[in-house]
Amino acid sequence: MDLTQLKMFCAVVEEGSIARAADRLHRVPSNLTTRLRQLEENLGVDLFIRERQRLRLSPSGSIFLDYAERLLKLADEARAAVAGDQPAGTLALGSMQATAAVHLPQLLARYHQQFPEVSVQLTTRPTGELIEAVLAGQLAAAFVDGPLSSPNLEGVAVYLEELVLVMPQQHAPVRTPADLEQIPLFAFRPTCSFRRRIEGWYREAGLAPARVMEIDSYHTMLGCVAAGSGVACMPRSVLETLPGHEAVRACKLPEEIGRTWTWLAWRKGTRSASLDALVKLLPENREFSPVLEVPA
Repeated sequence: MDLTQLKMFCAVVEEGSIARAADRLHRVPSNLTTRLRQLEENLGVDLFIRERQRLRLSPSGSIFLDYAERLLKLADEARAAVAGDQPAGTLALGSMQATAAVHLPQLLARYHQQFPEVSVQLTTRPTGELIEAVLAGQLAAAFVDGPLSSPNLEGVAVYLEELVLVMPQQHAPVRTPADLEQIPLFAFRPTCSFRRRIEGWYREAGLAPARVMEIDSYHTMLGCVAAGSGVACMPRSVLETLPGHEAVRACKLPEEIGRTWTWLAWRKGTRSASLDALVKLLPENREFSPVLEVPA
């Protein structure tokens, strides 16, 4: 069963004869007859009751007509969504949890107001998993930690973040990973790029965290740090939105670790009208707003 057969079936129903349907579709009648027979064989039912030169829908044909019309309409919608000039359909979007919490609420609200025909489906995952999903075609685009390393990706740098080391208030100033030698690190899964950055900072010093405790929530990380159980790494923009952030202290990291751009990335050659509309709403001023120094 294919779309061509469905179009032929609906045309015959609308025209009331194979000859008129063939003329409308610019085909020979014998071609329609053959394709309709193949459709019936595929379905295992007779769609028409044939009486001499007259065709009328069978009970099964009447049921199938509704599905055929809906399938053809859905195909038209899909075609318009991926190739049309107007944003429509579903936009499968991915994001790091930090970006989704701080930057996306206002952006997606504006997008919905301007393009109500688009249904945005947002998924939050670590950067590594998001990139895999974009390359596999499961997501149209995703907000990920840059820079982009795959030649199959395109994108634009959108938000400049400052990663900070979050410590208990009573902890002594931290200048190198050696100052954290016996302290657990709270982090997301290994596919999290922020975790890879902070673990790289340890490795450069020839060290490793005493223990990595995986937690999938910045709120929970903050609570654990405030309780004195360890340290965590997160964007300052996220930290400042969390209730209770006054109970911890933020330590600046070396610029090569702490300064990072968030990119909106998509698979090369796959931009749609819906994605183009989102790109146009991204901030034009991508200057990093200075943040206040946290006293040591």
